[in-house]
Amino acid sequence: MWLVLAFLSAALLGCYDSFKKKALQDNAVIPVLFLNTLFSSLIFLPFIVLSHTSGLLDGTIFHVSSGGWEVHRYVVLKSVIVLSSWIFGYFGMKHLPLTIVGPINATRPVMVLIGALLVFGERLNLYQWIGVILALVSFFMLSRSGRKEGIDFKNDKWIYFVVLAALLGAVSGLYDKYLMAPTADGGVGLDRMLVQSWYNIYQCFMMGAMLLLLWFPTRKSTTPFKWHWSIVFISIFLSAADFMYFYSLSLPSSLISIVSMIRRASVVVSFMFGAVVFHEKNLKSKSLDLALVLLGMIFLYFGSR
Repeated sequence: MWLVLAFLSAALLGCYDSFKKKALQDNAVIPVLFLNTLFSSLIFLPFIVLSHTSGLLDGTIFHVSSGGWEVHRYVVLKSVIVLSSWIFGYFGMKHLPLTIVGPINATRPVMVLIGALLVFGERLNLYQWIGVILALVSFFMLSRSGRKEGIDFKNDKWIYFVVLAALLGAVSGLYDKYLMAPTADGGVGLDRMLVQSWYNIYQCFMMGAMLLLLWFPTRKSTTPFKWHWSIVFISIFLSAADFMYFYSLSLPSSLISIVSMIRRASVVVSFMFGAVVFHEKNLKSKSLDLALVLLGMIFLYFGSR
């Protein structure tokens, strides 16, 4: 069951990335990100209200449990991690082709493994090493593809933004499993709906402060904000993707390493959007880069079973 949910989450996540790219074209990043958090909060607010004022959602998968600061402090930290990743990711997405950003984001499981190797001293097996090497080779080849479009991976700050976003996303994935894992297994044992509902709301307040303090005073001298309906679809597809993701992680048999890899399969959907909708260039060479990334994910999958 958790594998099916992970694949559904990946498909929805690919649509989310595609609508995000559309919304950010020649548009101000901070207002788009604020509206994303606002609409996502409005989607989950009825579940919070109904769960606390009636028994209508009791026993359903949409029930939001209650908790004090001892619970919400974990969710606030999750909000900070995710929002930091989104800020870097949104700016990078705006200035780079979707067919470049997608494969970079797909290397997040590799980043998790490398972090475990460097920080925790874990040992990788043969399949995992092959997966890591393939991902590194694909990143090198992707940089060559990017040069054909005037993108220098060494000196382009937007590439660093996307890489930072991916790193923070990997941290967020590990933290999610910690939050959702039962206390008997060393986790916090938080309710998945509580995490998803409230982290959106906390992010909305954080982005509201950024909107008022950073963007609004300088709005006339920066890229203007333009409304587009794709902004609404960002929130819809993200909320649905995250719902499937958190539901998958909440199941006892789920493995964060496998779920994380499957989620990165969203790159296939976003790559297709980049090719068909945005008519991006150098698709032949990028397709080979993408194939190496996916092959690396397959080796990581078998190495993590």
